[in-house]
Amino acid sequence: MGRIYNFSAGPAVLPEEVLKSAAEEMLDYRGTGMSVMEMSHRSKAYGQIIAEAEADLRDLLGIPDNYKVLFLQGGASQQFAMIPMNLMKNKSADYIITGQWAKKAAQEAEKYGKVNRIASSEDKTYSYIPDCSDLPISEDADYVYICENNTIYGTKYKELPNTKGKTLVADVSSCFLSEPMDVAKYGIVYGGVQKNIGPAGTVIVIIREDLITEDVLPGTPTMLTYKIHADAESLYNTPPAYGIYICGKVFKWLKGMGGLEVMKERNEKKAKLLYDFLDQSRLFKGTVVPKDRSLMNVPFVTGDADLDAKFVRESKAAGFENLKGHRTVGGMRASIYNAMPYEGVEALVAFMKKFEEENL
Repeated sequence: MGRIYNFSAGPAVLPEEVLKSAAEEMLDYRGTGMSVMEMSHRSKAYGQIIAEAEADLRDLLGIPDNYKVLFLQGGASQQFAMIPMNLMKNKSADYIITGQWAKKAAQEAEKYGKVNRIASSEDKTYSYIPDCSDLPISEDADYVYICENNTIYGTKYKELPNTKGKTLVADVSSCFLSEPMDVAKYGIVYGGVQKNIGPAGTVIVIIREDLITEDVLPGTPTMLTYKIHADAESLYNTPPAYGIYICGKVFKWLKGMGGLEVMKERNEKKAKLLYDFLDQSRLFKGTVVPKDRSLMNVPFVTGDADLDAKFVRESKAAGFENLKGHRTVGGMRASIYNAMPYEGVEALVAFMKKFEEENL
């Protein structure tokens, strides 16, 4: 069987040329006589891999010099604790709840201090982004937290919240490197890489240097202290070495494609194709307020649970994998990350048209 169109929300589709390049180097990485999987993270060859990955990421995002790039483990979910442990000096933080991951992050932060939920879209099943132009930002808040792209619900902040001078912290797991971003507007930007950048097991944290201090909450484990990892340049202990290597290849692929401006154009074109179909379809409908739609995750429904199940079944048989919606919301979801080709979305829309004709 050949390659299928994989619409998984994560772990997700990777660029084919990245996979081929890794396959070629699997047994012998550039004359070392071993795989990157077998290599000491202290070796010269690996030192070059991680340094190059960081340099390419800095280049792609235009990361300012006063920000550190950390390659860590524990996924985005470990950051839910790491952020308050390192940043909660006043034991207070403001959270905007736009989906399950922001909600979980807020619940975790409550173990370490006071969490103020200053806005939420839970009232309409997270189908929109609340107005964040004039929020009741808490005077003593150490930071304001958002999940910028909501993988499950398919929403995306098109404008960042007005934090009234407070540090903005953003989980960008599912929109990371899908378009340019101004890193200087954030204190911390972080994301699990398994959605749009690499294999599961690595999380990238981009953090402003003034937020990296020894003054962390009492009892914070060594491994959950940003300063430890920043001072050791992500090599305090064995990092997720192979994952970082693949991320590095994806960064090179992105640069080769023309960078993030080009990726944004490509992603907008793919998303438009799918959303335009949903907007005129007589069977399927999108679940998100149009102005808040994500370019990466597109949830849709027929309005009939049995028909949704039939669609998922038949789409899988036709070579479209992982179109079932998240277990908490049902329906369908197409994740159309950077590595999903335009042809994949074209083929999906053609299949949906056929399904619509047969089931109306």
